[in-house]
Amino acid sequence: MENDLTIKDSGPAPQSFDIEKATTVNTDYRSVVWSGRDLQVALMSIPVGRDVGLEAHPDTDQFLRLDAGHGRVQMGTAKDALTFDKLVSDGWCILVPAGTWHNVTNTGTTPMQRCTICAPARHQPEKVQAPQAMAEADNDDAPATWPVQSGTAPDEHGSTRFWAGKIAMVTPAHVTEPCNYAKARLQTLWSQR
Repeated sequence: MENDLTIKDSGPAPQSFDIEKATTVNTDYRSVVWSGRDLQVALMSIPVGRDVGLEAHPDTDQFLRLDAGHGRVQMGTAKDALTFDKLVSDGWCILVPAGTWHNVTNTGTTPMQRCTICAPARHQPEKVQAPQAMAEADNDDAPATWPVQSGTAPDEHGSTRFWAGKIAMVTPAHVTEPCNYAKARLQTLWSQR
């Protein structure tokens, strides 16, 4: 197994590396390490007392994982309505739905090390922004033209399976009781194939 942590964004080609180790040793404010067609992975190091800055990405979902440090995450539907406010630390993840205003602040005594996965991509492949000021002043950070979700191709699976378990209707607020109509409809459709 290769132990070299030199990571080169290979674009939409297979890639493998120790993400936790890469995240914890990263000293750049932002370093894009992989840009696929539908998502992108970046490593970040947030200095003590600094934040990412309040922002919202209308079409981008984000998964953020802290691998070192302590912080505060704030999110909401508007800049002045940040109703989600949590303290986070090593091992925690932050899930940011598209269109949600959010900010992450380093409240610890050491740099906050985090991995960011965005879908679709937000940054130029292989982009490295060493200090935060460089990222804030960067006018050449548009994603490549190829990492765009097409939404037209159906999912592909290795085998055909039918799940005859419970089906639940999921809403943003809660999970409701199993939906008997949907279950019966799926069973009918399955029997007609």
